[in-house]
Amino acid sequence: MFLYSTCEAGVAYNHMVVMKTSDFDYCLPGECIAQKAMEPRDHSRLMVLSRNDESIEHSRFYRIDEYLKSGDLLLCNDSRVIPARLFGRKIGSGARIELLLLRRVEPGLWEALAKPARRLKEGDSTVFGAESTVEATIVRKLDMGVVQLRFSDEDMLEQVGAVPLPPYIHLPLDDAERYQTVYARNKGSVAAPTAGLHFTPELMSRLESKGVRFAFVTLHLALDSFRPVKADSPEDHIIHREYGELSSDVAAEINRASAEGRRVVCVGTSAMRVLEHAVRIGVNGVQPFSGWIDLFILPGHDFRAADAMITNFHLPRSTLLMLVSAFAGRDFVLRAYEEAMSLDYRFYSFGDAMLIH
Repeated sequence: MFLYSTCEAGVAYNHMVVMKTSDFDYCLPGECIAQKAMEPRDHSRLMVLSRNDESIEHSRFYRIDEYLKSGDLLLCNDSRVIPARLFGRKIGSGARIELLLLRRVEPGLWEALAKPARRLKEGDSTVFGAESTVEATIVRKLDMGVVQLRFSDEDMLEQVGAVPLPPYIHLPLDDAERYQTVYARNKGSVAAPTAGLHFTPELMSRLESKGVRFAFVTLHLALDSFRPVKADSPEDHIIHREYGELSSDVAAEINRASAEGRRVVCVGTSAMRVLEHAVRIGVNGVQPFSGWIDLFILPGHDFRAADAMITNFHLPRSTLLMLVSAFAGRDFVLRAYEEAMSLDYRFYSFGDAMLIH
């Protein structure tokens, strides 16, 4: 059972309450969901939250240098979104099949969300591409519409797939690169690490000139980036594993920053999960690793390495909102969300940003 302390107006109460998923619910008007990315990237709005006094400021992302200091280390997720949405036809019946690739199990073998999964059974094959250039065979059916498939030509997936957008974005992308960060390089995500979408090369260069440093980790985002928590209690929610990497050089840089009293700023919830996983498997500080992460961060979590974070505004009842609430306090975060809605901030993947320090 997860327990957490409640607080109001900056005062913590001593009693403990059972955490419920509904504690992370809020009502968002549809017009607040951003349908297009901001142009230029760094002109999105920026809400600045201070954890010390629970104050809120309003700015623009291109002015984030006013809140960052020389020596700050920004930890970014360099995962690149793959063309993970595939449309094909089942061999034999010709039924239309849609796949959302979730993770690569091994070369040629993938887990994917299939729609409609009920039409598929083990051994069925589907062809994809205008010339039916790629064939996929169901190896195994898993829970919640997820299947394992073996592809005939994995290298062709780039040509036959499309970049998947979250279900709340209804407009097509004019430029697929707008759903990639400017520093994306390691292919593997089915959703963008959206906190990084606000950075431009010019802004990064300006920050570096100020003495702000950038370091890069990898976390390939999967199904939970889209999925709200449906269980009544967060402890009953199963978070899907995601593949992550943190190099020895980056681990050394993070440990050095912490030892010197410099701030480590996570750009996004994905970078935060990588960092918190790495510090938990380490003996003395952050440990380099490559492997699977299933860390579920909830209020009550003891953050050991991060001093600040940059993030977007997240879906109700989502694991991402729970993580942000763990870092800044649930009541403070939900109050900030209410203020954002009243001031017409743009929400979700293409929406505005928040700096919590």
